[in-house]
Amino acid sequence: MITKAIIPVAGWGTRRLPITKIIEKSMLPVGNRPLVDYSVQELIKAGVTDIYMVISNVDPCQVKAFYQDNIALNQYLIERGKLDRLELAKTLPDHVKVHYVPQDPAGKYGTAVPIAMVVEEYNINEPVFVFMGDDFVWNPGGKSAADSLLETLQGENESAILGVEIPRDQVEKYGVFSVKDGLLEEVVEKPKVEEAPSNLINISKYIMSPSLLHQIVEYVKTRDYGPMDQEYVVTDPIDEYIKAGGTMRVATTDGEYLDGGSVEGWVHANNVVCGKQ
Repeated sequence: MITKAIIPVAGWGTRRLPITKIIEKSMLPVGNRPLVDYSVQELIKAGVTDIYMVISNVDPCQVKAFYQDNIALNQYLIERGKLDRLELAKTLPDHVKVHYVPQDPAGKYGTAVPIAMVVEEYNINEPVFVFMGDDFVWNPGGKSAADSLLETLQGENESAILGVEIPRDQVEKYGVFSVKDGLLEEVVEKPKVEEAPSNLINISKYIMSPSLLHQIVEYVKTRDYGPMDQEYVVTDPIDEYIKAGGTMRVATTDGEYLDGGSVEGWVHANNVVCGKQ
């Protein structure tokens, strides 16, 4: 069983300004819950007990506040006999712990950086889930993204990546999988439609083996990209891991991928979750 998960939620969320000036992007509401909580709750159901959230190095931190007990609110609900609401206010079961890792916004930037930070700080040497904090797969009554990844693994030292099929004429906006015999060969970033190896896109949901995690740490430590150069993107060390003989299995889902990173995506996510589409 995989009991650890890394969820990056740092960053300014500049694509969602001006609202992200006062609300962290991962805390934007979808229905009655913040974006990030959809991933948190499905990971807990899959057996995760330790969640490592990489947060912005600013105060106050809304993500942190959401997963802490609000003593004043709890007391108010108890005094008024609203015990059903008290249960809703408890956002984590007692057996689950969230660890917070602040990320300097002026430091190295990209999807590989928060993963490397957690692995180094907590000396992680076991498989972990890695889910981004501003999107999720909606599949009520079906398999979650976490369960789909788990079912794909066939060995202890393997990694897995989740893909979603989209219309082929939309692939130019995404990282697209090249797959052979159920294994990832590479992720081709934003290919032309006629050059895309498939219509299966990367939605940043992974199970990462210890060897892949160490590859990511090495990548971040040894590359020296300046602030105006390229980002430290996680697909680079994934490609290096595969070329070195690592196994990354490709999982798929029949759920709907919902992304809160754009206004249109966030509105659509609310419509789907609230049953309006």
